[in-house]
Amino acid sequence: MSRIIRFLLALVAIWPLGGLSAQQVAWSTSVEPLGGDTCRIVLEAAVPASYHLYDMGPYEAGGPNATAIRFLPADGVRYIGSVQQLSAPQRHYDAMFGMEIGTFSGRARFAQQVILSVPEAEVRAEVEWMICNDNTCMPPEDTVLTVPIGRKGAAAGNVESGSGKATVEPTPDEQGGGSLWAFIIEAILWGFAAMLTPCVFPMIPMTVSYFLKGEGGAARGRMRAALYGLFIVALYTVPIAVIILATRLLGGDAVTADIFNWLATHWLPNVVFFVVFMLFAASFFGAFEITMPSWLVNKSDSKADTKGLGGIFFLALTLVLVSFSCTGPIVGSVLIKSTAGEFWTPILTMLAFSLAFALPFTLFAFFPEVLKKLPKSGGWLNSVKVVIGFVEVALGFKFLSVADQTYHWGLLDREVYLAIWIVVFALLGLYLLGKLKFAHDSDVPYVSVTRLALAIAVFSFVVYLIPGMWGAPLKGLSGYLPPLATQDFVVGQGAAAAPAAVERSAADRPKYSDFLHLPHGLEGFFDLAEGEAYAAEVGKPLFIDFTGHGCVNCREMEARVWLAPEVLEILRNDYVIVALYSDDKKVLPKSEWVTTDTGKVLKSLGKINSYYARTQYGINAQPCYILQGRDGRLLAPPRGYDLSVEGFIEFLREGLEAYNK
Repeated sequence: MSRIIRFLLALVAIWPLGGLSAQQVAWSTSVEPLGGDTCRIVLEAAVPASYHLYDMGPYEAGGPNATAIRFLPADGVRYIGSVQQLSAPQRHYDAMFGMEIGTFSGRARFAQQVILSVPEAEVRAEVEWMICNDNTCMPPEDTVLTVPIGRKGAAAGNVESGSGKATVEPTPDEQGGGSLWAFIIEAILWGFAAMLTPCVFPMIPMTVSYFLKGEGGAARGRMRAALYGLFIVALYTVPIAVIILATRLLGGDAVTADIFNWLATHWLPNVVFFVVFMLFAASFFGAFEITMPSWLVNKSDSKADTKGLGGIFFLALTLVLVSFSCTGPIVGSVLIKSTAGEFWTPILTMLAFSLAFALPFTLFAFFPEVLKKLPKSGGWLNSVKVVIGFVEVALGFKFLSVADQTYHWGLLDREVYLAIWIVVFALLGLYLLGKLKFAHDSDVPYVSVTRLALAIAVFSFVVYLIPGMWGAPLKGLSGYLPPLATQDFVVGQGAAAAPAAVERSAADRPKYSDFLHLPHGLEGFFDLAEGEAYAAEVGKPLFIDFTGHGCVNCREMEARVWLAPEVLEILRNDYVIVALYSDDKKVLPKSEWVTTDTGKVLKSLGKINSYYARTQYGINAQPCYILQGRDGRLLAPPRGYDLSVEGFIEFLREGLEAYNK
């Protein structure tokens, strides 16, 4: 069953995966003679895979922790100028910080020139830095590096000093690179799926044959086919890149500030995306076709007969235009989902999609005999299109669910969402068995083995969903469903009323508990100051949960890790829980608004919590769990997305031991 669920999930949605993952970050030093008494001290940071190190800035308040390097005075040593960045940082606009920042990946090198007036000396450098990946940031670190230098130059290896280690302890993470890789994988899957649509599949033998019959023999034909694939990739990727870059360069901060966060959580884009997905699905079901203007297709096709690169380009353009009715909805789906990521994510996902889409054209040109083994075009291609339509319907409701949760509309409670999915996939199963027929479908005189196997997988998935209507946790889907707290009925509990308020001396309910709830009947707070006061009163450490309504991994952690009996027991009895939602749109009373260092007034609960996460804890992703003791002291390194129950228990116990010392 688990394999079937994982297979279907790969088709239904691969949503952003967050995590807190780090490997050792090592600082090394070397000395380069520059002639005479002058030399250059080089500091090199080995940044762990999938992470980036911020450059030296400087940044205004609210920005990232810039790398800071300060060389201490030393006898016989005179410093020339300031520390220089030998590595060129990658600069981009960061919506989280609201400014342009620079980062280093892989390795970063810095240098300081010095003049020696003594034969040998020892130089010490204070270094402060912070590393982040697409999902989270590690707390800022610092160290002191000691560098022996002489007039002939000397080198030092990896350095550890008494003031701190130039390393970050690793935290297990099963997801590797996180959300960017999830988008890329999904784009690749859609790219290959597009090849099986009725607009594209029939063009494979026609276009490959065109190249193999060209002048210059098979070798030249293969080269031309490779160029054909390259043009296809460019036609999909370059326009997207131009639009995004032009928006940034021409619009500046007025256009790009917080745009991706707005797209990910605001009701308007999420509702628009939902409607677009429903239109795409209707197109795949045969209600209408999304096509390019015929004059544009005909003009491009007429120029495809031209010899040389121009002819190849227009043939590729013709393919893109003709196949638009099938690839348009897929391309739109990929782009809509990727806009919730970083600035470059839409460009990279479209590149991944187009590479997967263009790859078969090139491969078939190199191995033309494979064409003889391909099935002929027919009704099965439209069946693929309809199946994708059902998937589009299921995907679309995720956007509506995000808006529903962040604005507390109450439209898509968990059982309503599940009911829709059950009906959608049940209808898909019936379609695979030939019990449903759409406008462009061919007759299905019998059920093939392939259709039967897919129908079995789909109906098995439906059976798995059904117990969720009565409160089953459905751990395999926990990240994709609304929280269990939104369910009206759970077997054994009657109506799933909101979890009881935390018992407090003043007998008042925690702030925001009228619309925010913790999972599994846990009691806690949703305001940091209130939670800290209560923790001091009862003498317990704080368990701070930086979470979000639209956070897939947060729901998965709650369903697959928090639900473990030992974890629940520790959370319920030994910690005071504070859940801080970073995407909640609830506008607070004016007395609770927060003004940042830059003068910006934050009015919504989510923006205030996000600001606290960045400024007080250096956190910019969810989930992230903080164990806090007296006077704001951290009891253990922050923990992110990690499905190891044993590791989470050890994390909680480590915090308790540190608190009780």
